Amino acid sequence: MAVDSDRGASASSKTPFWYDPRFRAIFFQILTVVLVVAGIGYLVSNVMTNLERQNIASGFGFLQREAGFAIAESMVSYSAADTYGRAFIVGILNTFRVALLGIVLATIIGVLVGVARLSTNWLIAKLASVYIEVLRNIPLLLQLFIWYGVITVSLPGPRQAMSPVEGIYLSNRGFMIPAPVADPIHAYMGIAALLALAAGYLIRRWAKQRQIDTGKQFPVYKTSLGLLILFPAIAWVLGGAPTVMELPTLQGFNFRGGLTLTPEFAALLFGLTFYTAAFIAEIVRGGILAVSHGQSEAAFALGLRKGMVLRFIVLPQALRIIIPPTTSQYLNLTKNSSLAVAIGYPDLVSVGNTTLNQTGQAIEAITIFMAVYLTLSLTISLIMNWYNRAIALVER
Repeated sequence: MAVDSDRGASASSKTPFWYDPRFRAIFFQILTVVLVVAGIGYLVSNVMTNLERQNIASGFGFLQREAGFAIAESMVSYSAADTYGRAFIVGILNTFRVALLGIVLATIIGVLVGVARLSTNWLIAKLASVYIEVLRNIPLLLQLFIWYGVITVSLPGPRQAMSPVEGIYLSNRGFMIPAPVADPIHAYMGIAALLALAAGYLIRRWAKQRQIDTGKQFPVYKTSLGLLILFPAIAWVLGGAPTVMELPTLQGFNFRGGLTLTPEFAALLFGLTFYTAAFIAEIVRGGILAVSHGQSEAAFALGLRKGMVLRFIVLPQALRIIIPPTTSQYLNLTKNSSLAVAIGYPDLVSVGNTTLNQTGQAIEAITIFMAVYLTLSLTISLIMNWYNRAIALVER
């Protein structure tokens, strides 16, 4: 036995080191890193050489220069005398606005349509099916053109604008409504709304524990909605209840003042929302069908209504299936917002293209595009992954 063990030890000691799995794993990882770094270094060196040969200055110093072009829509103050850096900020905020509103609206519409397709009402189910099949199979860019054409062609000009209510106008230049004049109390109303949301979250946790302990339910959603209305209303009253409104008025060829929903923004928002909602609807339908039908039958046997069964039994379980693919749709919506350049909405890509054409800083502009969309996508993924973990079943 001693001789056999000595032979085994001797044989293992003579085995070449490159057959060791641990060595090979480390070696190939190091080799991969070296090749990637070398490739990136070669590309950077090649780009810098070509830029120098063509006398093109590199770097992000151009962001401090005067932009010299106007932007039609801006969430912050901006003029042609501002810098390229501020122009990029305007484009980023415009992209974020349409992406955020699109995600919220697409989720609401997608859930409603997905549930409607499972309805026992033949007409409702067929209408939902037609909506899904039509919008999913028409390219998004074409849908944006259709929405933009419907808004700008079918509606009258500003001088013949439709006015269903005094102070509200609908024309091919957009949808104009009165807007409250800026007042310091509005900031306090926003704080009150955040406090109401926090209070609603605490009430929800308390009501859940109360139901576990006593079996009694508490109207969490109605109470939370009431607080969300009551808290800002109290802040508004305590602040003097300002009611001064800025009305849109026709000046020249367009309206001035008030709040305007431009055709470009409306077309982009409608296109992104309804297109993405069609995919979310199918995800919701699949998630609901994945929940065992026996659970619904048991709930009906206990006397629960259809709405309660869907809200308390089916959807909570279906969410664990719905959330991952829905996250992908949120990411698609955010990235698809770059199609705004086709209909003239000043998003990040539109502003960046104008900057690129004026400065010639193509690499820097594209780098900013990549960084912004990567940041938005990672942020959405982080939030959705956190929510997915929060609703996951806890194994015992």
